[in-house]
Amino acid sequence: MISDNTRGALLMMGSMAAFVMNDALMKLVSAELPLFQALLLRGIITTALFLVIAWRLGALRPQLDPRDCKLVALRVLAEAASAYFFLSALFSMPLANVTAILQALPLTITLAGALFLREPVGWRRLLAILVGFVGVLLIVRPDADGFDHHAIMALLAVACVTLRDLVTRRMSRAVPSMTVALTTAAGVTAFAAVGSLGDDWVTPSTSVTLALAGAGVLIIGGYLLSVMAMRVGELSLVTPYRYTGLVWALVLGFLVFGDWPDAITMSGAGLIVATGLFTLYRERQRIARQRRAAKSVRI
Repeated sequence: MISDNTRGALLMMGSMAAFVMNDALMKLVSAELPLFQALLLRGIITTALFLVIAWRLGALRPQLDPRDCKLVALRVLAEAASAYFFLSALFSMPLANVTAILQALPLTITLAGALFLREPVGWRRLLAILVGFVGVLLIVRPDADGFDHHAIMALLAVACVTLRDLVTRRMSRAVPSMTVALTTAAGVTAFAAVGSLGDDWVTPSTSVTLALAGAGVLIIGGYLLSVMAMRVGELSLVTPYRYTGLVWALVLGFLVFGDWPDAITMSGAGLIVATGLFTLYRERQRIARQRRAAKSVRI
């Protein structure tokens, strides 16, 4: 019989596969459609699917207090900005390179949590974060003219996702996850609609339409699988399997686009993953100590 943690790990790996396959489809679409139009069409599909799911779950009329409403709105803005920056990088960089930069998220979220939410972070994790950022520099390494414009876009996407996750932590537990997902999808779609006004509309081919539909389904599948993973298994044991997304990106990048990172980029990705796993391990130890201390107090 499969344990909850094993089931959670499998669900998280499935989630990462869905997200990366969505990215690969969007990169394929970029050969024919402008960025904002591609984001808009995928957003329409995603929002429509989320509406159906929310309707079936009875989550279309949530009661939110003013503070949560502001946080949800800020999260939507952060998500819209991250989608723009991420796709700008993805459309011009190898899939594996962009995905490797995104693996720095556990590091940036840990650092931001310490700076802005006063979450405890010891010197070992701070050192791991610094080493992880060295890995990022190995991937986006500047040339004589400075940093590559598209690599900067990927880093801005990391910053926006970090802000998004910090805002999510500040929301009360009364905010339904489906409400957050639906408002985010609708907000990103509205943002893309405004951005597409400056582009010449391109009629998508049948293959591109199918790719967009597949991307819309995959991004929802990735979201649902990740939520299921977090609810089934222990967070500290399931979260490290997020890094399997990099494996999917390497495989799809090679098979679909013929890209394979050079040795320096692979070394940078390895540093990011290693330091991220160490950071998660230290967090798990900290939580375990807190539990033991609380248990001893009760005794």
